[in-house]
Amino acid sequence: MTQSNPYPVAIVTGASRGFGRALTGALLDRGWTVVGDARRAAELETSATELNPARFIALPGDVTEAPHRDSLIAAALKAGALRLLVNNASRLGPSPQPTLADYPAIELSAVYETNLFAPLALIQAALPALTDNGGVVVNLTSDAAVEPYPGWGGYGSSKAALDQLSAVLAVEVPTVQVYAFDPGDMRTEMHQAAFPGEDISDRAVPESVVPALLRLLDTRPAAGRYRAADLALSGARR
Repeated sequence: MTQSNPYPVAIVTGASRGFGRALTGALLDRGWTVVGDARRAAELETSATELNPARFIALPGDVTEAPHRDSLIAAALKAGALRLLVNNASRLGPSPQPTLADYPAIELSAVYETNLFAPLALIQAALPALTDNGGVVVNLTSDAAVEPYPGWGGYGSSKAALDQLSAVLAVEVPTVQVYAFDPGDMRTEMHQAAFPGEDISDRAVPESVVPALLRLLDTRPAAGRYRAADLALSGARR
C-alpha cells in the first residue's frame, strides 16, 4: 500500500555525486521525494544527509543488479506517486579509453550492462506507475553517441543505443514522455577519468547544467533527444 505523501517521487540513479547529486538537490528543493542510488554507500549517505535526509531515500547498490533495481522501485512506490525516472548512472569503461581494435570484450559488456541494459530494466519495472501518473523518463546521453571521437567507441556506442531505445520507447508508450538528455561536457569525476592527467577545469559544473533539464521537465516538449546547450538558449530567448 502506498503511503500518503504530498510530494511527487523521482528515482535518480548515480545520485551521490556529479550531475546526479546536483539534479537530486534541485528536485528536493522543488518539493520532490527522491529515491537515489550509487555504488559508493558512504558518499550516498553523505549526500542524503547534506541535501535533505527527510526526502532523500538513499539506497546504495549497483544498478546492474536486479535485486537492487527491485529495491529502488519498491521504495519509490512506497514513498508515493512515481512520476520521474532519471537513468543517470553511467560507466565510462577503461581509463585511458582504448580504441575499438583493442577494447576488451569483458569491459565492453560491463559498459553496456550499466549504460543500456540496466536503464531498460528500470524503465520496464517503473513503466506501470509512470503510465498511471503521467510520468517522465530521462535517459542521460552524450555527444559521443552522435560524434565519432577516437577512443570513445565503447561508451559512445552504448549511449547511441540508449538514444535509439529512448526514441522507440517514446513511440511505443506515448502516455509517458521519454527524453534523451545530453548535458554536454561537465567537470565530473567520470569526465576526468576520460582525460587522465588533463585539466578539465574549463568544463561546466553540473549545477550549471541542471536548469536545462528542469526546463525540459517544466515545458514537456515532444519526446526526443535534447541538448542542454539548446535548452539553455531557448530559455534565454524567452
